[in-house]
Amino acid sequence: MAFDDIAHTYDEWYQTPLGRIVDKIETDLLFDLFKIAEGDLIIDAGCGTGNFSLKLACKGARVVGVDISLRMLTIAREKAAREGLDVDFVEMDLHRLGFPNDTFDGAVSVTTFEFLMDPNKAFSELMRVLKPGGQLLIGTINRESPWGELYMRQAERPDSIYRHARFMTLEELINLDKDRLERTGECLFIRPDCSLEKINVVTEKLCQAEGKGGFIAALWKKPL
Repeated sequence: MAFDDIAHTYDEWYQTPLGRIVDKIETDLLFDLFKIAEGDLIIDAGCGTGNFSLKLACKGARVVGVDISLRMLTIAREKAAREGLDVDFVEMDLHRLGFPNDTFDGAVSVTTFEFLMDPNKAFSELMRVLKPGGQLLIGTINRESPWGELYMRQAERPDSIYRHARFMTLEELINLDKDRLERTGECLFIRPDCSLEKINVVTEKLCQAEGKGGFIAALWKKPL
């Protein structure tokens, strides 16, 4: 399994200067769109090593992180234990979620949908397990951006995890369900070739008028 193979190095990106600021920029957008209350039961679909699951838990949510990579989940459990956070990590396929209808108060999926065989099926499954009135947030790499172009070039290498990806446009993300769409957002306007000394939130704001964001997100609401 591809993600099992990179699990032991996956978090190294978040320790680099670029990785830290990119993670902050994306996280700020996601939490601007997705509001949670303390005690909400949230599913983090395609949680990987638990990066966003732990952030949700720190905000008081009860979190269930699901992923198909057992090695990723092992690392996620170790991280949660070190931080003293109670997160339930479960090995599961997003296309066939083993939860009853109307289970969760909210659902999130971050940089996962580009790797799914059937995004529409996974979307339907997440909507199914949401309670009426619950919100679903999906964040993904924008194909129509310098970041998307970078990752598509990397995908040409046989050892790149991105060779398994199909990157989406904002229009394609919206089209997962136009009728129940609530909000969209984009960020990561700084270019991937930006010099390290200019990688900061101020530069990100200055670059917003220069093109399309490298990270896009959309929020849907399940009808009552």
